Amino acid sequence: MIEIFEKGGPVMYPLLACSLMALTVIIERLIFWIGEDIRRDQKLVDRVLSLCQTGRWDEVRGTIGGSRDFVIRILVAGILHRDFSMAKAMESAAADEVKRMNRYMVVLDTMITVAPLLGIFGTVIGIINSFDLLGATGIEDPRAVTAGIAQALITTAAGLGIAILSVFPYNYFNSRISLAVTAIEKYATSLEIVYEKLAQDPCERGEGDVP
Repeated sequence: MIEIFEKGGPVMYPLLACSLMALTVIIERLIFWIGEDIRRDQKLVDRVLSLCQTGRWDEVRGTIGGSRDFVIRILVAGILHRDFSMAKAMESAAADEVKRMNRYMVVLDTMITVAPLLGIFGTVIGIINSFDLLGATGIEDPRAVTAGIAQALITTAAGLGIAILSVFPYNYFNSRISLAVTAIEKYATSLEIVYEKLAQDPCERGEGDVP
């Protein structure tokens, strides 16, 4: 591998940097989503919505405890501001959560785009050097020219390899974000419907606030 890296020329160094950045982001995002899966508590989400259906807002306080489920955080933001603007409060909280989920994704996207371009750039430089050698030596030593072209193609292979191996986790992370956004919309809408129903039927409304 070291020999191949050296044959690729100076462009291999920025390609190495791209691969390290992409790998770092992939590992960080994997750890992030594993943590989110661990913190998800579907039963607690259903329990909170069940309490809200009967207007028992004060009981929500003792139910949520120290939950770190992102859906719970968004629902609590709406409950806290239900007398002002529940929808906007949940929208703001959801924006913060989605921003957290998208963290570093632009870096991975950039690496997927830049790595193949750097590979082509390295190949072009290698071919230019090969033709310079051809002009200097003529066709007396064609092996030197073909060897230079073969070495130049190493950068293209490296750039494509980085992009290919990065695009799979990138699409996976994007799919996780889409699923999370769908869940947020689903439960936020459910809470809004519940609150509107309670507003139309004051007899079912409870007292108390969630701190």
